[in-house]
Amino acid sequence: MPANAAARPKLGVIGGTGLYAMAGLESAETVDADTPFGKPSAPIVIGEIAGTRTAFVPRHGVGHRLLPTEIPYLGNVYALKALGVEHLVSVSAVGSLREDFAPLHLVIPDQLIDRTRRRRSTFFGDGVAAHVGFADPFCPRLSTSLCEAARQAGATVHRGGVYVVMEGPAFSTRAESSLYRSWGASVIGMTALPEAKLAREAEMCYATLACVTDYDVWRESEADVSVEMVVANLQANAQAAQRALHALAAGLSDERPCACGGALATAIATNPAHIGVEARERLAPIIGKYIA
Repeated sequence: MPANAAARPKLGVIGGTGLYAMAGLESAETVDADTPFGKPSAPIVIGEIAGTRTAFVPRHGVGHRLLPTEIPYLGNVYALKALGVEHLVSVSAVGSLREDFAPLHLVIPDQLIDRTRRRRSTFFGDGVAAHVGFADPFCPRLSTSLCEAARQAGATVHRGGVYVVMEGPAFSTRAESSLYRSWGASVIGMTALPEAKLAREAEMCYATLACVTDYDVWRESEADVSVEMVVANLQANAQAAQRALHALAAGLSDERPCACGGALATAIATNPAHIGVEARERLAPIIGKYIA
C-alpha cells in the first residue's frame, strides 16, 4: 500500500466486460493487495491519468474468469479504500429496457433494484452492526461529473435511470424483461450490487458508467441478447468509456460536498466499547475514524 498521501490514488475504476485495462495510465505500478475479505479480482494497477492518481481493477479478473456471483466484491472495494480511493467509478455492460436507451449509448443511473440472491452485501457483522442510508445509491456529484465527462468524450449519454441488478449468469427471460419494464426500470446488468452498497459503507463517492450493449429480450424486432452481441458492442463502446474516464480524471476535484464521506457517522449501532480488537483491525479502513 502507498505509504504517503501523495502516492495514494484519489480515483478508483472497476472495469467491467470489455474494459480490462486503463489506456494511458502513466508511471503505472502493480499492487498485489490482500484484505480480510480476500484478494481483489486481480492485482490493482495504480498510475496517473491527467495528473490524477488512479487505481484500476478488472472486475471479472484477468482473462474474464469470474462470473458475477464469483466476483470478490468485498475484496475489491476494501482494497481500493485501503489504498486511499475516495471516488469510485464502475464501468459495466447493461441491456436496455427503454426504446430511447439504444445500444452504444452510455447511461449514468441514479437508482437500483436488487434482484440478486447469493451475494454478501456488507462489511459488517461478526461483532459490528451498522445500517447505512441507501435511498440514493449513487453519488449525485460524481454522477454529474461523470455525465459531463462522457459528453465531452462525444458519447450519447443519459443522466438518470433505474438499473436492475439480476443474479445471472443467464440473461433474462422475456417475461422478466417485460416485468422490469413495467416497473419503470431503464437498464439491466449483473454487477452494480453489492458493489454500490459496499462503496457506501466505505464512504466512497460511487457512480456507474453503464454501457448499453443490447435491448435485452423485450424488443421483438431485435435479435435475442448473446455474448457475441454484448462483446461486439462493448468493444465499440470501450474507447468512449476510456475517453470519458480521462475527462473525469482531468477535472476531478478534491472537494467532497456530498454526504458520501460521512455515510457511517450515524450508522454504526454497536457501542465502540463492545467492538473487539479483531473487529477493529478487520474494519480499520472502514470505521477507524469513528472508534479511535
